[in-house]
Amino acid sequence: MTLHAKFKSSIAAAMMLATAGFGLATQAAKADAVDDITKAGAINVGIFSDFPPFSSASADMSIKGYDIDVAQAIADSLKVKLNLVSVTGQNRIPYLTDKRVDILMSVGYSKEREQVIDFAAAYAPYYIAVIGPKATAVKGKEDLADKSIAVNRGTLEDTSLTAAAPASADIRRFDNYNSVIQAFISGQTQLMVVGNDVGAQVLAKQDALQPEQKFQLLTSPSHIGLNKNEDRLKKAVNDAVAKMLADGKLDESSKAWLKTPLNPDNLKD
Repeated sequence: MTLHAKFKSSIAAAMMLATAGFGLATQAAKADAVDDITKAGAINVGIFSDFPPFSSASADMSIKGYDIDVAQAIADSLKVKLNLVSVTGQNRIPYLTDKRVDILMSVGYSKEREQVIDFAAAYAPYYIAVIGPKATAVKGKEDLADKSIAVNRGTLEDTSLTAAAPASADIRRFDNYNSVIQAFISGQTQLMVVGNDVGAQVLAKQDALQPEQKFQLLTSPSHIGLNKNEDRLKKAVNDAVAKMLADGKLDESSKAWLKTPLNPDNLKD
């Protein structure tokens, strides 16, 4: 073989290796979270383990709630096992970006978070509501005039109420939610303003008082968080939630855990 022929042969071999390497790199690039989940046979879902009624320990010590219903539906749609991972407000974003979890439940949208993670469609209503006894006629913020209202000091509920209430409203601020609830159920205040997570617990336990949601002050639905550039996983999550909406399963979960029918408008940002 001449030197020129050997050179051409070496070039051809190098090109074949480069092409093979490119093919492997392309194949690796196409692997995504859905492939990893399918291969593992389980989806790791980050949840707050003590966040009733969205997720908390039941009598048999298993974690149940609205978030768990939705997470199970997503796992079922992917035909894998649901693996719940307890997270905190401080570590859950790092858990996601480090791929210790595949998705996160109960993530509020913000522009700051959008710089780091992606968001599937809203699946859970979160709103701040005015709650009062059935016998108390309150339909809108103008009806808060001259009413005594319990609220947790310095919270989003507090600022929302302060902005909405007429000057004559008697806003009574407390240092924690237990004090807000006690003030309301004991009759110290006529109304209370809380998020629907806290409100659901009161609606479920106070039959004699017959509390009900009067109207909403602010709506900020929860999303499912996932890593960026995971289009297949995002579609799978959105499809699972859309199916729950269409077949009424999400409404059933809302009635069971949030103690109120699901209003689709509460899933709009």
